[in-house]
Amino acid sequence: MSPTPPPYPLYKLALLGFGNVGQALAELLLEKETDLIKDPGLGFLVVGIASGSHGKAINPRGLPVQQVLEAYREGRSLDEFSSFPITNNQEFIEKCGADALVEASPVNYQTGQPALDYLRQALAAGKHAITANKGPVVYAYRELTDLAKRKGVSFYFESTVMDGAPVFSIARSGLPGALVSKFSGILNSTTNLILTRMEEGETQDEAILYAQSIGIAETDPSGDVDGWDAAVKVAALVTVLMDIPLTPEQVERNGIRGITPDMIQDARENNQRWKLVCIAKRNPDNLQGVTAAVQPQLVSPSSHLYNVSGTSAILEISSDVLGKLSLIEENPSPRTTAYGILADLLNAFKDRFPTIRY
Repeated sequence: MSPTPPPYPLYKLALLGFGNVGQALAELLLEKETDLIKDPGLGFLVVGIASGSHGKAINPRGLPVQQVLEAYREGRSLDEFSSFPITNNQEFIEKCGADALVEASPVNYQTGQPALDYLRQALAAGKHAITANKGPVVYAYRELTDLAKRKGVSFYFESTVMDGAPVFSIARSGLPGALVSKFSGILNSTTNLILTRMEEGETQDEAILYAQSIGIAETDPSGDVDGWDAAVKVAALVTVLMDIPLTPEQVERNGIRGITPDMIQDARENNQRWKLVCIAKRNPDNLQGVTAAVQPQLVSPSSHLYNVSGTSAILEISSDVLGKLSLIEENPSPRTTAYGILADLLNAFKDRFPTIRY
């Protein structure tokens, strides 16, 4: 006999990318399982997990997520949980049988690949596509959004900027008819932490080593320190919030390598702080033109950016009708990024099945 179906919608998920964020999402799904069944009244079944270094697994009846987590952390291959062998990520997407693909692979600042093709494949197959990857948003936002509309599914990406903070949800649902004229903020947690540690007396190299030791900075920190991560986020925000396509190469970019302990001390003596500031401003004479930059700036106590320390982030959005809106996130973690993905999943299925309770 076939098992009795549950008395609530049960949606199948495939996770492509099982690093810190993918694991945090798996843990969050386990933690929230009972709550989600109660309200909004749905369940998720993880039918596929693909990692970059520990194999891939698909089980149409659902994977034992807790056991998969334990195996991954013990260094075992996920292949042992799979109902059949999978050779690559394209085959994983094709055969997973999921209603939604969650894509959380490493970002490619130059092209957005291969994540871009993974999302194209998922959307073309009629799957919701949720990503934490900034690259595809920058290089193919309109294409992927249009493809999702044609297929009657959703393409969401809340966790690409400011982790799980609802930046794009606010813009999508909270600013209808508003023209975003400018935004500024601190969007790279790693460099903000490095500058904070330098204020506490460390050299930049010492601060980078600390950031690496707690898993905030990569082994090669250049993507953060040289401003590439921040530039990609600026490009994504301009592309979506201002509806002006922009690539990272079009963002004026200066990282923090040139910030010395003496500069930090001089700023302190003048009651100022160095921050890596992201800014974009619509050109008043050409609303489809924009000036965008990532650069170290001295900020004073009168600025909202002054007290944003450690791994915290801030975004200030100015529009023609609402004035300035500030969003602050304090010390985010992979769990907060995972929540952004979960929120996107819930919104995707709500959009498709409005009978879900919210």
